[in-house]
Amino acid sequence: MSIRHGLLALLEHGPRYGSQLRTEFESRTGATWPLNVGQVYTTLGRLERDGLVGQSGEDGAGHALYAITDAGRAELRTWFERPVDRTSPARDELAIKLAMAVGAPGVDIRAVIQSQRRHTVKAMQDYTRLKAQALAALEGTGSRERDDVAWLLVLEQLIFQTEAEARWLDHCESRLIRLSATAPAPDPTSSSAHAPAPAAVASAVGEPGPGTGAAPAPGARTGGAGDDGGPGGRRGAGAGGRAR
Repeated sequence: MSIRHGLLALLEHGPRYGSQLRTEFESRTGATWPLNVGQVYTTLGRLERDGLVGQSGEDGAGHALYAITDAGRAELRTWFERPVDRTSPARDELAIKLAMAVGAPGVDIRAVIQSQRRHTVKAMQDYTRLKAQALAALEGTGSRERDDVAWLLVLEQLIFQTEAEARWLDHCESRLIRLSATAPAPDPTSSSAHAPAPAAVASAVGEPGPGTGAAPAPGARTGGAGDDGGPGGRRGAGAGGRAR
């Protein structure tokens, strides 16, 4: 998350002091990514060091004000125009957890997936309720306040994100079940150890290995790549956010 550029965007509306910037940042994003005053002032110090902001006196209460510079405005324009780089994605804790759970001794990866799915579905439901409240507030008052519209966009991004996560979790379970049923036996004459043995894959998904005659658990999905059958009608999400 670019706190640096978020603060520059707020300062473009006029000089601000640290706690004011924190309040406005959280208002614009619905406190989805809360800041503390220390983060704000640390970032302001770096922006000042880089010539993107400068101190601009004090307000009536004695707060030190910061103002964006011409170089800061140029940096902000570049940020708005430049696509967010996806070639080096941020670390995703859930993806790392599932990657490490594959073949981990004593770990039932299907239980990990199902636990996460319950949390993700609850999150979708919570976000959807907040979205309904935000829409009702906008439509009921006819207001188009900048912060209210911004919060609605953030909520909708969170809904899409959690919907995609739920579909991915369904796909992971289907993929692992299929691998446990179709993984070939290792070639004892081969020196390659890259492919997991059927028993290892079966253990990872909590399924009996191939050749045991056991069927997948009742209700288990068996689709392959491309299955995206996310939970029908599940929307919303469970992170913190404001109810408008």
